[in-house]
Amino acid sequence: MRIRITFAKTGALRYIGHLDLHRMWERVTRRAGLSLAYSQGFHPQPKIQLAAALPLGFSSRCELLDLWVVGEPELSQLPAAIQAAVPPGLKILEVIGVDEKGPPLQTQIMSSEYTITLPADSNKDQLIKKLDAMMAVDTLPRERRGKSYDLRPLIENLEFAEPTMDGNPILFMRLSAREAATGRPEEVLDALGITPDGAQVERTRLIFKD
Repeated sequence: MRIRITFAKTGALRYIGHLDLHRMWERVTRRAGLSLAYSQGFHPQPKIQLAAALPLGFSSRCELLDLWVVGEPELSQLPAAIQAAVPPGLKILEVIGVDEKGPPLQTQIMSSEYTITLPADSNKDQLIKKLDAMMAVDTLPRERRGKSYDLRPLIENLEFAEPTMDGNPILFMRLSAREAATGRPEEVLDALGITPDGAQVERTRLIFKD
């Protein structure tokens, strides 16, 4: 049986990497009394898929995990059982069954949406000019890990939303999350001259293929 879990990732868990998160879910499933299915071959691996790796330091309210389990556990009881087994900072939002033979989770994701809370003393007028200039160009040459790439086609939408009650500017962005064509919010912030350390980045939505 293939199960899809939607969960929020906050607090100290913002600083756990993709591979560590994968291992954490192996422990969580055992604590929750689930028997993971394993791949075939000389080095069997638990059948777990995480969608769209989240950069370190960012929170999320929409992370997705697919796992294959032996048997057919009662889905209505799983949210509470799994929540009791996860560490602080992880909240189970939904548990559903999906097609066991469907495509890999990562290949179904097209885009990611983020909200970025900026410091209250940010110069919004200056940032708007930078944002407009960024969206007006056809290319934004960048370099990541020693390789050149074009950031511009990875930015699907970028705009300011209503500020917080405390007056902090809110930046909304929707970035490509396709395989081999993934936009990273910290790269967009850097291109705008915004230090990621001074911003609170939260992933709010993962968009699937139609």
